[in-house]
Amino acid sequence: MNISPRNVIANLILGLALWLAPASGHAAVYGAESFMLENGMQVVVIPNHRAPVVTHMVWYRGGAIDEPPGKSGIAHFLEHLMFKGTPKNPEGAINRIVATNGGDQNAFTSHDYTAYYQNIAVDRLPIMMALEADRMKNLILSEEDVTTEREVIIEERRMRVSNRPESVLSERLDAAWWMTHRYGIPVLGWAEEMANLQRADALAFYKRFYSPENAILVVAGDITAAQLKPLAEKTYGKLKRGGDPAKHELVAPLPPPASVRVTYTDPRVRQPRWYRQFVAPSVNAGDTDEVPALAVFAEILGGGSTSKLYRGLVIDQPVGAGVGASYDSMAVSYGTFTLWIVPNPGVAIEDAEAAMEKKIAAVLDGGITDDDVAAAKQRMRTSLVYLKDSPFGAAQRVGAMLATGMTLEQIESSDERIAAVTADQVRAAAKKVLANAPSATGILLPEGVTQ
Repeated sequence: MNISPRNVIANLILGLALWLAPASGHAAVYGAESFMLENGMQVVVIPNHRAPVVTHMVWYRGGAIDEPPGKSGIAHFLEHLMFKGTPKNPEGAINRIVATNGGDQNAFTSHDYTAYYQNIAVDRLPIMMALEADRMKNLILSEEDVTTEREVIIEERRMRVSNRPESVLSERLDAAWWMTHRYGIPVLGWAEEMANLQRADALAFYKRFYSPENAILVVAGDITAAQLKPLAEKTYGKLKRGGDPAKHELVAPLPPPASVRVTYTDPRVRQPRWYRQFVAPSVNAGDTDEVPALAVFAEILGGGSTSKLYRGLVIDQPVGAGVGASYDSMAVSYGTFTLWIVPNPGVAIEDAEAAMEKKIAAVLDGGITDDDVAAAKQRMRTSLVYLKDSPFGAAQRVGAMLATGMTLEQIESSDERIAAVTADQVRAAAKKVLANAPSATGILLPEGVTQ
């Protein structure tokens, strides 16, 4: 089990862009097929017939943002507890069945959703579907299960946060930046609240969100919708609907207007690091029309060794050993745009920050050309081709987009939106998000180093 944080400081991976309005007359991006079960569960198939294997994923529209006050970490805690078993498949049976059938499995929790998956030979898919359908409604938990697994998640927090200075900084920066918005609460939870999570808390969250009308099934690989539909109806289709789909209840929907700055010093740090994060539109919040332009801008700015930041701050002016930019638009609430730099030895953190700010100002002030935009689009299209080659990658990407509120039609037409982006749109969106905008700056320093 693991967590999938939205925070891009903890996970600086540049995702592909998400785009909204569907259009006609263009080939679908994933070639996905979809249908609905009578109980409200959406089923999506992404055909890939290169090998007789599939990725089977169940997504729930319930994550850390949906936790009751004082119960932070319960979404992730329940993810762990879902492996404890049911009357039909008692503790240990799920792991044993997946392993003996040659598959592998895991799960992950984010602020916006929770997902479970297996990679398996296609002829064993019905077994996996039966397992997931069973634990969607029939989970059993003992007090001993809860007590034991609570110590596991507390230890996981020590490993993932307490023992990692960059994660400590990320957590503290998020709390300062998002304030009362639930994106400021860590997915793993606050340590003092995790220690008090109870069996009743887990079962309440399970009852609220783990139901077919709140779930999305994504199967990618050597199968078609026509082949999958009878299997889905035989397993998930037999589950009773729990009621109306649960709704996310976000507080403080607008970002805080003031900039914040957090510095964290730790003796375990070997190289200083600098981050700056901006609130940006997502597919659900803010000016959603700016999403494709910001995605192209992120590619221009931080997309590898040909990017503006790499060439400017690593090659031409060797300030940084590493540098980048990322844009996360896949969110139920607002997205984030992040800049980062690891200074070269001997370069003071304040000098690296100044160099970054100067470079960003130059890019915003006429540093984006038509050629830059065209090259970025081509790199993004190439990345998408590689992503589609992997059943797991395609299932993960499509599932996350659906779980955060996009429709399959919007996803399949995304390449049209990116193709339509102009340099003027990129410049306008970039200036709106980055120029003179409130930001959250995080600085990680070794012990004995000061600003």
